[in-house]
Amino acid sequence: MDTFTNCPGFCPSCGSILPELQVKGNVVCYNCRQEFRPDVYSGEKSEFTIHFNTYDPSKVFNRTKRESESSEADGPVVERKCPKCNHDKMSYATLQLRSADEGQTVFFTCLKCKFKESENS
Repeated sequence: MDTFTNCPGFCPSCGSILPELQVKGNVVCYNCRQEFRPDVYSGEKSEFTIHFNTYDPSKVFNRTKRESESSEADGPVVERKCPKCNHDKMSYATLQLRSADEGQTVFFTCLKCKFKESENS
């Protein structure tokens, strides 16, 4: 017995959304477990658009040194001197590793030599 107005893709008995139509077999409602023939989807239209990523090798291999420094940063870049190579720029990331009433831990990474250090703030 159909309780609800018959809309394509919805269970005529309980009104819940029906699962996707498979290649073979009938459709079983997730909610009331009633089984329906595939014509319960009659009148429904589906449209799909597929977007592919493009690969441009010139963007990957023809970067200047300055571009590669900023694009390989692990986070925001700050002016901080690296203790290992004395480079003046480092990226940083923060995490709350200790208890909530204590400060967070800041992880710095040198953009030139990739040296890592941490500081408890």
